[in-house]
Amino acid sequence: MLQESNRIELKATLNDKLEKEIVAFLNNREGGILYIGIDDKGHPIINPDMDAMQLKIADRIKNNILPSTLGLFDVITESIDGIAVIKIVISSGLEKPYYIKSKGMSPSGCYMRLGTSTQPMTTELIDELYAKRIHTTLRNISSPRHDLTFAQLKIYYQERGLELNKQFANSLELFTPDGKYNYIAYLLADENGVSIKVAKYAGKNKVDLKENEEYG
Repeated sequence: MLQESNRIELKATLNDKLEKEIVAFLNNREGGILYIGIDDKGHPIINPDMDAMQLKIADRIKNNILPSTLGLFDVITESIDGIAVIKIVISSGLEKPYYIKSKGMSPSGCYMRLGTSTQPMTTELIDELYAKRIHTTLRNISSPRHDLTFAQLKIYYQERGLELNKQFANSLELFTPDGKYNYIAYLLADENGVSIKVAKYAGKNKVDLKENEEYG
């Protein structure tokens, strides 16, 4: 008999919590399986029009969750005690955190699996996962320039009692897979064309602008 676990969730019927459960499994290190048509005790329930339900589930997963879930899930049927139920197999996503599109990348949109329950992520964990995702993306983007120098970076390390040896670019993952400087290297270089814009408002509604500066 099926039982709920860190990787298995049982639902008697399709409801508005589908996206929440899928997001939690996408953010889970091992993915997971969501059954629809099985009650909490593991007993299968007859659901009419399985084909239409499968299509509806696939559309909701593809359209209501970000980043893209294509290739990360499969919606199939499985026979439990002679009754057909829907089995959604979800892989662990590579672009965590995944979130419900309408809720945004926030605790109300990002979920994770804790034991047999689905819980909202903390803001700190969301930021940590997003930083890792951006780091991975920038690592694969080639630098616009390749005549980069890193004198200021070396001074930064020296002031903290550390030395950058000749292998620092490899250690800090500053190369693309084909061996060229990546965009992280560009951002850390002595010179680049990146600037930061900073705006300061009088209130919380972003209407009364007090300062607007750009730093190169």
